[in-house]
Order: sequence, then C-alpha cells, then structure tokens
Amino acid sequence: MNSRSSHAPLALGLLAVVALAACSSPANDPDEPPRQEMPPESTPAPDATEGVPAELAEFYTQTLQWEDCGDQYQCSSLTVPLNYEEPEGDTIDVALLRVPAASGEAGGSLVVNPGGPGASGMEYARNAHVVATEEVLEQFDIVGFDPRGVGASTPIDCVDDAELDEYLSGQASAETDEQLAELEATAEEFAQACDARSGDMLAHIGTADVARDMDVLRSALGDEKLNYLGKSYGTFIGAAYADLFPERAGRLVLDGAIDPALEADEVALGQARGFERALEAFLEWCLDNDCPLGESQEEARAALTDLLAEIDDEPLPSGDESRPLTTSLAFYGIILPLYSPANEGYPVLSAALELAVEDGDGSVLLQLADFYLARNPDGAYDGNQNEAIVAVNCVDRPAREIGEDTASVEDFEEASPVFGRFMAWAGLTCAAWPAASEFEPAQITGAGADPILVVGTTGDPATPYEWAEALAERLESGVLLTYDAFVHTAYLSGSDCVDDAVDSYLIGGTVPEEGLVCT
Repeated sequence: MNSRSSHAPLALGLLAVVALAACSSPANDPDEPPRQEMPPESTPAPDATEGVPAELAEFYTQTLQWEDCGDQYQCSSLTVPLNYEEPEGDTIDVALLRVPAASGEAGGSLVVNPGGPGASGMEYARNAHVVATEEVLEQFDIVGFDPRGVGASTPIDCVDDAELDEYLSGQASAETDEQLAELEATAEEFAQACDARSGDMLAHIGTADVARDMDVLRSALGDEKLNYLGKSYGTFIGAAYADLFPERAGRLVLDGAIDPALEADEVALGQARGFERALEAFLEWCLDNDCPLGESQEEARAALTDLLAEIDDEPLPSGDESRPLTTSLAFYGIILPLYSPANEGYPVLSAALELAVEDGDGSVLLQLADFYLARNPDGAYDGNQNEAIVAVNCVDRPAREIGEDTASVEDFEEASPVFGRFMAWAGLTCAAWPAASEFEPAQITGAGADPILVVGTTGDPATPYEWAEALAERLESGVLLTYDAFVHTAYLSGSDCVDDAVDSYLIGGTVPEEGLVCT
C-alpha cells in the first residue's frame, strides 16, 4: 500500500514515564540525613515585575504557600492564566512539589521535568535521589511541576480507562484501504472525545505556554534566573524557555534533546531510525546470550517480524482472557527495554520474547506494555499522560498536508524494517485535531541566553543523537556534551564523566570543553 500519512511522535515522551517509573524506589534513603525545614511560603524577588507586562504582574508576584506532603516533601500550587493573550480571563493551577536542599542553605531552585509530554514533574522531583547527584541535592531545592493539562495540575481528559484500553490496544498499522479507514475513524473519535471533554484547554497546553508558566514559577520561587534540568521532551520546554526569556535563563541542562525545527513526521521518522539502531544493539547482545530468536541477525529479525505478523492475525494469550496481547501492545512491550542500559533492559526483553516465541505466551510483553503506558493491574491508569502526549504534540507540531516533503509508509519501513510500519501511522489523530496554536518551534535560537548545556547520547532510541547536535547548533549559546552509549538520556545513566560535567555546570557554571565525549 503506497499511502502517505501525517505523523506525530509515538514514543517521544511516554517513555519518560518509564524513566520515572524506573526511578520509583523508597523515597527516604536510610543513610541520608534528614533535610532541613523550609519556610512555609516563597515570596517573589523585589524585581519580580521588571520587564513583565502589567496585566501579568499579579501572577509574577504571587506568594507560594507550601504544605508538608509526606516525608521531606512540600507541595504548593501556582496560579497561571489559561490564555496568556487574555490574562484577565480564566486561570488554571499548576501543581508543585519541592525537595529542600540537603544542606539547608539552597543556592536557589533547580526546576526539573522528566519529559512526556504528560509525565509528572512532581513525581520526578519526589524521586530526587535518582534524578540528580548528592552534590546537586546539597546545593539546590529540587522543584518539580505537573505541566498544565497534566496530572495534579488542571488536567485535560479525553476518555475513560476502558476506552483508553481500546484506543491503545487497537489496530497498529494499515495494509488495506479498509484498515486505513478504521485507523482514521479511531483517530477522529479520540480527537472528538478530547474536544468534548477538554475543548477549552486544548489550544493552551502546548510547550510555549508551559515555558511561560515556568517563568511565572521562577518568579514565585524568588529566583532571578531559572536553573533547569529537562530530560527528553523536557528539553523542548527548556529550549522554548531560553527563546522566550533569554535574559532569565540560568543554567539549563537539556538531556536527550529534541530538534525543535523538525515537523511531526520527521520526528517520528527519526525515532524509527533510533529504535532500529537500538534493536540492532539488542540483537547483537542477544546472539551472544542464547538468543530465543535465532542464531544470526537475519534469523532474529525474521523471527521478530514473524512474531508480530502472527500477533496481528491472532493476539497472543496473556493470562487475562479480556486482554490478549495485540500488535500495538507487543510493540510497546518490545521497545520499552530498549530505553534502558543493556544490563538492565536486554535480559528482560529476551525473556519476554522467549515466552512469546517458544510458548505463545504474551504475558510478560503485556506487563512491559502496561508499565510503558502506566496502566495498573486494576485497569486504572496513573495520570493522563497517554492523552496529554497526543494533545501537546498535536498542538506543537500539527499534521502536515500530504505532499512531496512528508514521509511515506515506505520511508518508515526503510528506516526500521521491524518497527516502521507501526510508527508510520502514529500521527493520524493530529490530522483530526480540533485545536492549534501559533507556536513556531523552528524559530527557536535562545539568542542572548547564557551558555546552555545540551546532552546527547549516540544510541538514544527515542531522542536520536542527531537531534542533540541540531539543537546545540541552533541555540546561539548551546554547548554539546556527548555520551557514547545505548540508553535514553545520559545524566545519571552510568557515566561519571557525564555526571561530573553536568554537576560542574549546574553548581559552578563551568561549561564542558567543546567536543567532550564521555563513555
């Protein structure tokens, strides 16, 4: 079938949720000293309204009231306008969580975001002990926020959990006109459901609005400049912030970077290539470790392709009669471990594939898919990231009209013979999306900002290294730090070289030497 389609990122940020979930360990380290008490409120700096439009002054000068919300954590809420062009209109809430600096003498705040779109920055901050090193935690109050439209902030809502199950587990690709019509109908139904439940918010949850919220947050925290650690999609927020508020951009670490100039189909095509490289690395490991897929790359790829085709014809039993393993869920289950370091993800994926190939058992792949999608055993989903990722991506990068410059299904299959045909159809929902914004991410340069640290990993499957190169080049003050490994994002992923470089930048403002490559 020689069709063209509009695409949006399928896996761009959902796996930031995976990174977060992988971080989820007990919040209190028994060897960690108790953190210091923090004042119950944060007041903005005296010059909070300098350079701020008068109609926004009330937001920039608000006082944050902090309350204990478990262990050493403090929670608060920031009020921001729904529409920055009409600040006198409706307002929404942005939920915050703070982890006070271990020293009790913070050198300001470090705002963190794990990506998404749709991942919870509050939960990310809650796991601060695996988000930043002890040296950084000594110096900074770690502040996480759920972006507008997400989680504990004023959220969007599209469908209930049962309907979300159906949407996420449905048909994954189109080989016939009838299948394409079914995919398009499903996409349109989802877009209409989002419009019906959250239509007033849809045009106002894009990245530019999140960046504006982050500047209001900076002011309310009392910080003259924003210090920020953004992972994956979080790098897009950071780059947008630097472009909108260059004079207020402090030390920004953009790890697992996204190239803001890419169109939606180009993002998805880049991810297809990234996952293909990650799959090749896994198969090389697998063939050295009694691989259940065969004895050569050719055999292993054929076995994996055959498995997916068989699942497409008849979903695999999973131990739950109401939820067999469909092709869509198998795809999520397979790509999840490719985000992790080899010693963590590869053995899990090999065991899951062995069960599926040799025993016709899809249970472990289904568990991995559920972990990816933040679905609990009781059928409820943690947060609304599966809806927010679509809503934000469709506003940031609308579907393009089919033409000579858009990627075809054949382009995707060439980029990734195994995954391409699934990723080619990921953006159909954006073609039916009912909201748009005037955000032009391709224009981002951050002109006038202090040095910005861009971190790229050579084997990153979801945010390919080429994107980090492009962002560092696009930002006038961008400096590229390279990590030579197969993993999604670099900081605290196993390299002392990366960690030392990021820490030196965050704590002392020391920019790594140009061209530094870490292993």
